[in-house]
Amino acid sequence: MRVSVSWLREYVDLPADLDPTGLEQALVDLGIEVESVVDLRATVTGSLVVGEVREIEELTGFKKPIRFCRVDVGDANGTGELQEIVCGARNFAPGDRVVVILPGGVLPGNFAIGARKTYGRNSHGMICSAKELGLGDDHSGIIVLPGDVAAKPGDDARPVVGLDDVVLDLEITPDRGYQMSVRGIARELSHALAVPFRDPALLPAPGGTAQPAYPVEIRDTVGCDRFAARLVRDVDPTAPTPQWMARRLTVAGIRTISLPVDITNYVMLELGQPMHAFDADRLTGGLVVRRARSGEKLTTLDGVTRTLVDEDMVICDAGLPDPVDEGAGVPVSLAAVMGGETSEVVAGTSTVLFEAAHWDPVMVGRTARRHKLFSEAAKRWERGVDPALPLVAIERAVTLLTTHGGGTADPAILDLDHVRPRTPVTLPADLPTRRVGVDYPPARVVALLEQIGCTVSQGADRLAEDPGTVGVPAGDRAVLTVVPPTWRPDLTDPADLVEEVVRLDGYDRVPSVLPTAPPGRGLTPAQRRHRAVARALAEQGYVEVLAHPFVAPGLPDLLGLPADDPRRAAVRLANPLSEEEPLLRTTLLGPLLGILKRNIGRGQRDLALFETGLVFHPRPDAGPPPAMSVAHRPSDTEFAAADAVLPRQPRHVAVVLAGDVEPAGWWGAGRPAGWADAVEAGRTVLAAAGITADRVTVRAAEHAPWHPGRCAQLLVDDTVVGYAGELHPSVLAGLELPKRSAALELDLDAVPAAGVVPAPAISGFPPALIDVALVVDESVPADEVRRALVEGAGELLESVRLFDVYASAQLGAGRRSLAYKLTFRAPDRTLTVEEAVAARDAAVARAAERFGATLRGA
Repeated sequence: MRVSVSWLREYVDLPADLDPTGLEQALVDLGIEVESVVDLRATVTGSLVVGEVREIEELTGFKKPIRFCRVDVGDANGTGELQEIVCGARNFAPGDRVVVILPGGVLPGNFAIGARKTYGRNSHGMICSAKELGLGDDHSGIIVLPGDVAAKPGDDARPVVGLDDVVLDLEITPDRGYQMSVRGIARELSHALAVPFRDPALLPAPGGTAQPAYPVEIRDTVGCDRFAARLVRDVDPTAPTPQWMARRLTVAGIRTISLPVDITNYVMLELGQPMHAFDADRLTGGLVVRRARSGEKLTTLDGVTRTLVDEDMVICDAGLPDPVDEGAGVPVSLAAVMGGETSEVVAGTSTVLFEAAHWDPVMVGRTARRHKLFSEAAKRWERGVDPALPLVAIERAVTLLTTHGGGTADPAILDLDHVRPRTPVTLPADLPTRRVGVDYPPARVVALLEQIGCTVSQGADRLAEDPGTVGVPAGDRAVLTVVPPTWRPDLTDPADLVEEVVRLDGYDRVPSVLPTAPPGRGLTPAQRRHRAVARALAEQGYVEVLAHPFVAPGLPDLLGLPADDPRRAAVRLANPLSEEEPLLRTTLLGPLLGILKRNIGRGQRDLALFETGLVFHPRPDAGPPPAMSVAHRPSDTEFAAADAVLPRQPRHVAVVLAGDVEPAGWWGAGRPAGWADAVEAGRTVLAAAGITADRVTVRAAEHAPWHPGRCAQLLVDDTVVGYAGELHPSVLAGLELPKRSAALELDLDAVPAAGVVPAPAISGFPPALIDVALVVDESVPADEVRRALVEGAGELLESVRLFDVYASAQLGAGRRSLAYKLTFRAPDRTLTVEEAVAARDAAVARAAERFGATLRGA
């Protein structure tokens, strides 16, 4: 919201020596975010003076009319002689006073003014329009000062045109709609600076009359609980908007349209009450305020034809026959959001019907979002508007229109009032002290609440025991009954009143004291495992990403999941961020592969990404969620019933790889990432989770979205915990990913607890190193061969590692060689050659017995 300080000064006595910095600090102390403080005087530099046009010479022979003017600028030009200026505007004559910027000045937009020859004449300066000074959008003519302006040639023109003001640009939080007006900001400044405030809403306003100003029927008093209206006849349709009003509207970012419409916008900015002006001569009957019927149409003032729904509120012209309900009328305004074209004020309007109402903020907010129509009125309505304002706003608007546009106000006034009184709030007088930790005596609490307009009275002497109070007997706490003012719909609970006490007393009085951390046992085992896994993958060169958990309904088809795959059953969100992704993920791979695709599209080629996060599996037998009240804490039974409905949410870890895992260079060829890297990432994850290698089994499997022949199943103690390998070619093609991209996904919650790991025994005796190369069928998994070697070698085997895989025609079709490095060591002696060879032979024998393995070259 943008507002000028001069406008605020009309209602609050700001100190004369208050500079912009002090003003900004006062607003910040109240919790109001200040986007900027702009001194308009600084927007135009150099000599900006009042000039009086003495002579005008019309220049001919050009494509457009040009005038050569001689202007009296007093002594501002240093000589006292007439200033020669070339100008194209036609809306002034000799004797008019205008605004002149002399050479050396700079206009907004860094437009420097100098002396130059143009149209065959020398021009020294410029006669300015409102747009050139940043005061409005009118560029059709220059500013001609009214005759009542007391300024002589050569005087500074800034105070005359309003460039001696300061403009505040404020960001108003959604819960404080009362601040979206001059009235609200002036009241806040009076609190901050302890200066008098004159409430413009205290303007004497006559009440409703027995004879209504216009026939109006309200069919929904929940959506509209107050509606006021008044007619003004014989308005001069050519009457212009006063310059002071136009300037203030322009500063606020609202363009001027016509006098009646500008008045409604001006009153909205001043009081915070949105209004609407109807052309009464274009209405054919009375007005009906009702809910729209789904499918009804209305063309709003922006020229867009909108299809309405049954939650929208509309104002209808009862004189236009409705095909469904004869008396319902046809919509002519989208209530509280924007008027319609058929009843708007036009150039020839002479009979104006002013409307000021009070609308349901929830309805307005939903309507504005549904139609993507965030008007200034809608912004205020959804934040809350004072229901006591309609008659005051009507009186203010009628006074302004009759003063500046002529016309006669009809004595009849309509006021349909269904507003309910505010509900009192019970506040323990010591609650601010207990909640904030600063001593607020009860008298201080009462004074601060009354300062913001609350009516405070002493309640009962006793209060029911507060569970949050320690050491204070219930009977010793005074109770206040607080009725919030009509302009503060945000004050509904004791906590809201506590916040007001703290805010007005000063946030700076609240000490910055860190609370004492309660004793605990640190991270849970699951948290430690999660962090260990993420750290281990990062140390291996993987980059952690964070994906949204929302997916599209077509993702299972892209991943090639079978029709009976449980991952196809997903939880659908009732209010998704995007209608294209309304489901919660059942696998991490979908969103993770989307991130991989996005990075590849942006030029990255070698990628290794990982994510740890929750997946969501709906419970097939879950019923509707239980209804729980907000009046009290849910019981354990209610919590259990709610938990039974929630989807299962196991934590998974996933990895995707594309491109080269080892780059090529002058040192030699690189190595592309493959299925083996994904499998190794799985081993890394399990090792970080505390699972020893002897408990891990890797075997071939078929599981979408992996390639059937290049997919590995990872097991811990014969329990499947995940899959790794190369993704299926059709999946990669559908997602437009590089060929041979690999992935891993593990269910961390399925990995058993690590238990207590004994400290390793370290032998001081030397190892015996023996390599063996075994020829087996290519269908035999290398890990199964490794396990057979471990079983056969016995206790002397310290480690076994696969270091080479070889295939050739000499080995035979369908055969391959697996070379392992065996390390033997005894804890109490140096092994003899015979002992090491015997252990090696036993290991090879076990592999031969189980897989028909033979020593290569034997």
